[in-house]
Amino acid sequence: MNRFIYDIPVKVYFGENQLGHLGEELKKFGQRVLLTYGGGSIKKTGLYEAVVMEIKSAGLELFELSGIEPNPRITTVREGAELCKKEKIDVLLAVGGGSTLDATKFMAAGACVDFDPWKFLSDRAPIEKALPVLTILTLSATGSEMDPGGVISNPETKDKLGRMDPHLLPKVSFLDPKNTYTVSPYQTACGAADMMSHIMEVYFNMDQDLYMLDTFMEGMMKTIIRYAPIAMKEPDNYEARANLMWTSSWAINGLVAGGKRQAWSCHPMEHELSAIYDITHGLGLAILTPRWMEYCLNETTVSKYVQFGTNVFGIDSSLEPMEVARKSIEKLDDFLFHTLKLKRTFTEIGIDKKNFAVMAKKSCGGGVLRGFQPLDQKGIETIFERCLNS
Repeated sequence: MNRFIYDIPVKVYFGENQLGHLGEELKKFGQRVLLTYGGGSIKKTGLYEAVVMEIKSAGLELFELSGIEPNPRITTVREGAELCKKEKIDVLLAVGGGSTLDATKFMAAGACVDFDPWKFLSDRAPIEKALPVLTILTLSATGSEMDPGGVISNPETKDKLGRMDPHLLPKVSFLDPKNTYTVSPYQTACGAADMMSHIMEVYFNMDQDLYMLDTFMEGMMKTIIRYAPIAMKEPDNYEARANLMWTSSWAINGLVAGGKRQAWSCHPMEHELSAIYDITHGLGLAILTPRWMEYCLNETTVSKYVQFGTNVFGIDSSLEPMEVARKSIEKLDDFLFHTLKLKRTFTEIGIDKKNFAVMAKKSCGGGVLRGFQPLDQKGIETIFERCLNS
């Protein structure tokens, strides 16, 4: 296995009734706070009022930026960065799901430079500094509350690009499962699919690595499979929401990656989908993942499918390896499209093949995407085409 460095210095307040620590944590970073959030659902739930009360009780000065979109836009990032500069913001507080958190991270970095923040993504401009970011999570999915990255869309160029950098890591995150009680069954399902994909992009890897990491990933996948349906049926089930929330954080905070160097596959493909069609990220991943698994299955990779099928879904290990592998794909398919009730095909969500060539080329950068199995433009187009029909 490869050597690695693991460093995730995020302070987490997990569980209910932790907002009483918000003011004291914000004050460590300054007096002028920019509160960012999305479409206003936090006002309906009462979370907005509770957050504002804590900020004002701490004697801090409050500024706001609302309306952050799903698949957050670079235009919003620019607006936030300029607001930070104009109002001399000391610290940003992102309240919402992954979209709000991702956008806020790049606002924090954009506030510290004189160039367009899109260059952080398009040109890989160095991120040498960012204003501190705190988060209050309301949707379990992306893991942005405990990772150093984010993904931003540019509608003008039809690009959706991601970036990881230590300066983007939140300083403090507040994770109260009760703040996810109002998440709809559909968004709960999409979040579960996103978490599964974060784990599977790392798990499906032929490199020899720590046994401990594989078993940890298998445990997280079993947790999602167990608790996502419960959360969909019983939205105020604390145990279910808590298990999903903590899994969201650990699925992508770097721990399970160990020393792996393999590129991800489904995420680059899905980013091209949602860049053009603006679909929910988790839904796109759900449709792509079983078809990607089918495409990558061969005599060389079959052992990983066997491990997945027997340890995660309990498939009989005495069966022939290829049979176990195919059954493991069927079990995942059943979980995503029957248990979680997500749409199964591109056709069902209004996507045809006209943009496949462009999306495939951008997914692999015009070369080869070196993931679990190497994917060139033709291979990615084949996976896209398999997603058209059941």
